[in-house]
Amino acid sequence: MADLHIEDFFKDAAKILSQLYMNFPKKSSVFVEDISGEDTPDEYGLHAPRHQACFGCMLWLEEEGYLRFESTIRQDAIDQAVLTQKSFSLLSRVCNDARIIELSERSNSQTKQIPSDLQTNINLVRKIQLKGTSTQLAEAMQRLLFKD
Repeated sequence: MADLHIEDFFKDAAKILSQLYMNFPKKSSVFVEDISGEDTPDEYGLHAPRHQACFGCMLWLEEEGYLRFESTIRQDAIDQAVLTQKSFSLLSRVCNDARIIELSERSNSQTKQIPSDLQTNINLVRKIQLKGTSTQLAEAMQRLLFKD
């Protein structure tokens, strides 16, 4: 995948959804710097493009129904955020996408297979986050988010 900003989008989406899954159903704040790294505002105080893109990813996930939140903390975080039913159901479902399973297995071929009861979408995404490439993660997230 040649478009780095798209790979960053999927990487951010995976981290945001994974963080909210870990806190589900408790509402929590999600800070942009925890997802995309430290921000380096310019001399006018404007956030770096990478920071703005990550914040945009949070807003997009909300607009598309993957999460909801009560407010934003400037452009630094979303506050009182939680996964929607749609997103929780998607992430906790046992993966039936052979390509995602293959990407997960390729990303960590030296470890034991994940038992089938643990082959949920979130577990496979986490495995790819830890051991896979950004391209593998982007492909897996694209298949999850845009599968009909």
